[in-house]
Amino acid sequence: MANERPNGITIKSPDELDLMREAGRVVAEVKALIAAAIRPGVTTENLDAIAENAIRAAGATPSFKGYLGYPASICTSINEEIVHGIPSARVLNDGDLLSVDVGAIVDGLHADSAFSVGVGGVTRETADLMDATREALLRGIEQVKIGARIGDISAAVQAYAEGKGYTLVRQYVGHGIGYAMHEDPSVPNFGVAGRGPLLKEGMAIAIEPMLNLGTWKTEVLDDEWTVVTADGRRSAHFEDTVLVTENGPVVTTAL
Repeated sequence: MANERPNGITIKSPDELDLMREAGRVVAEVKALIAAAIRPGVTTENLDAIAENAIRAAGATPSFKGYLGYPASICTSINEEIVHGIPSARVLNDGDLLSVDVGAIVDGLHADSAFSVGVGGVTRETADLMDATREALLRGIEQVKIGARIGDISAAVQAYAEGKGYTLVRQYVGHGIGYAMHEDPSVPNFGVAGRGPLLKEGMAIAIEPMLNLGTWKTEVLDDEWTVVTADGRRSAHFEDTVLVTENGPVVTTAL
């Protein structure tokens, strides 16, 4: 999700990082529950109910619900929808590409993660798009270390994605994360290595490549939330919350 970010890049204490790990664990477990429930005939509001119940049962709070008026606990974006799709009575069909974005708060600290999955059987083109988006995220995470720069992440994601023939969404980017869901610095999925803010121990960022089959350009639907590809072709989205530590990247939102 996108919003205005507070000024400054925050460095978290060890206790705060522990809470972020706990929030990440909640998100990871909820992602697994949602993934297990995805199949043709299920509605996206069914998935939203599963997520909200699980987040609250874990003693956490959904990050998204009520955020700038957003009405649900997760985002569910189908096919040409890139991000911020609102769960509804819409039924998932065989062959759909579904992207799910999940956020949780533990004692004021956030975790944010997304994944894309095929509903039933999908085409090779769709499967390849999802695989490439997941790999682009991993290529970005590999660059996270003390002394690196945000541009190192951006360049790695861009080089891989464009090398595979995909376009990258440019209007929506990754972000810092902590007591606010979106903090500085912005983490674009395109850029130049060696440039941008310096990564320091105790920082936390969300890296989230969004790869498209066609144009990188986007539009927003009349609900003022759902972002779609301008040409109606499919998009995939993967995201993880990552801590900058002396031992390298720590992904809080993966089991």
